[in-house]
Amino acid sequence: MVTVLDTRTKGAARHPEKAARPDSVRLPRPDWMRVKLSPGPVVAETRNIVREHGLTTVCEEAGCPNLSECWSQRHATMMIMGDTCTRACAFCNVRTGMPRPLDPEEPAKVASAVAKLGLRHVVITSVDRDDLADGGAEHFARTIGELRRAAPATTVEILTPDFLRKDGAIATVMAARPDVFNHNLETVPSLYLSIRPGARYFHSLRLLQQAKEIDPTTFTKSGIMLGLGEKREEVLQVMDDLRAADVDFLTIGQYLQPTPKHAPIARFVPPDEFDSYRRIGMAKGFLLVASSPLTRSSHHADADFARLKSARGAS
Repeated sequence: MVTVLDTRTKGAARHPEKAARPDSVRLPRPDWMRVKLSPGPVVAETRNIVREHGLTTVCEEAGCPNLSECWSQRHATMMIMGDTCTRACAFCNVRTGMPRPLDPEEPAKVASAVAKLGLRHVVITSVDRDDLADGGAEHFARTIGELRRAAPATTVEILTPDFLRKDGAIATVMAARPDVFNHNLETVPSLYLSIRPGARYFHSLRLLQQAKEIDPTTFTKSGIMLGLGEKREEVLQVMDDLRAADVDFLTIGQYLQPTPKHAPIARFVPPDEFDSYRRIGMAKGFLLVASSPLTRSSHHADADFARLKSARGAS
């Protein structure tokens, strides 16, 4: 959901579409945003399996701060349909441009890698593919199908684009029966024009609602970032909107600016404020709320899935 500084390339070189934006002044990072690296042989092994299968991970493409922690536990979030997005959101570190054609072997490659990693729970996400007639919905469905065959014990969570103006896409995806359907709202409606200009807030909200209507047994999930200039009452309204759409799980994390060309950080939200949102969200009826500065959509996704099942059983 949230991206961080990518030290591999300069912002203008990696994101020519953002080069016209003036560089912003960076706020000093507080102590609670510092991450301990967890290097080790399992991290290297995970990377090797990903490379062996020619796959892309959002962990690397988005510069996630939790990469070494997750990969040390063999948790890697696979990003399908290439590494180039058709949109240029102001918060995101994935490159923008004209994507390559889909790799028809990719669903099987993802399934093979997941089986080798021995994952109990896998998260599959993607770039936006507005160039495709169905936005990539069938590719998601094929990937889920291959995972069911190669790793039948693995539960599958998908984090999809919004499939804007792609009629029937959500039905195609849900027909493959993911265990968790995730689509991130990312921010509050008032910031969509500047932060997520290619998307529509109420379309994204309706997508989540449709997923639940198609299969009420599937857990639905969404996430937002804080620190972009949103107001507290706006965050609380997003919570209410998500509950009205019957969303089960909300993640809230701190936005981190990938490069000086991306949207600036308005402020670093302190941990106690994140905890306050967690308590409010639970009181509003979510089965689960993960809210902390370092929370990301797929961070601890396997443990969170177990907690979701437990919460549903207790409700």
